[in-house]
Amino acid sequence: MSSGRFVEKYGPWAVVTGASDGIGQAFARDLAARGLDLVLVARRTDRLEALGAGLRGEHGIRYRVIGADLGLPTGSDALVEATRDLDVGLLVAAAGFGSCEPFLASDASADVDMLEVNCAAVLRQCHHFGPRLIARGRGGVVLMSSVVAFQGTPLSANYAATKAYIQSLAEALRREWRSAGVDVVSCAPGPVATGFATRAKMNMARAVTPGTVASETLSALGRRGTVRPGVLSKLLGWSLATAPRSLRVSILGNVMRGMARPPEPRPPR
Repeated sequence: MSSGRFVEKYGPWAVVTGASDGIGQAFARDLAARGLDLVLVARRTDRLEALGAGLRGEHGIRYRVIGADLGLPTGSDALVEATRDLDVGLLVAAAGFGSCEPFLASDASADVDMLEVNCAAVLRQCHHFGPRLIARGRGGVVLMSSVVAFQGTPLSANYAATKAYIQSLAEALRREWRSAGVDVVSCAPGPVATGFATRAKMNMARAVTPGTVASETLSALGRRGTVRPGVLSKLLGWSLATAPRSLRVSILGNVMRGMARPPEPRPPR
């Protein structure tokens, strides 16, 4: 799709959550290169301002910065209020975080926070922007799934469950909204070289770049329901497609064990 047609269908404004770094920032850069104006959403407004100013200078786009903690309902409320006057044609819900450790090694409150950011915030955004896109008769939604979304995944139990929710939501919304001209795609990458991975304590030797994730996903928007950026995600998708679910759980557990960082050595006494 040409840049002109892309802007006509999904512009003039795109909302990108989690835009301060990683995958969200890569989506923002790709969309700016295609000519879309950007609403940049994250907690770190200094990074968003620097990103927006740079993209404006490079591509001549307009941008708006929204500092919001999407783990709280007030964060989604701030996003709603700050975009009421904009003709938003695309939502990229890229904010999220995960972990790579045994389930009981994580704190319950952190797991609840993960549910809020990865699931509840995305649900709120879809409820708000969905009617606006349908009223326009055109637009798109990008939801961040994962290679771990298609089965339970040991060492990433809660994160995999949140992504299973997103994958299911995306598949259903694609069917519900496509007759109204709204395209929905789920992005299901394997490991991605981002700050997310560092926080999740993951070994990223097989990681795909955030730029590849954004490029492959936006190219698939309107053509496919799920895109699997990166070699590992594609390989796992193809090889596990017909495997029994219990076998997929076992294989993904082995994959996660291979990616988990060994514990830091204790200093000598």
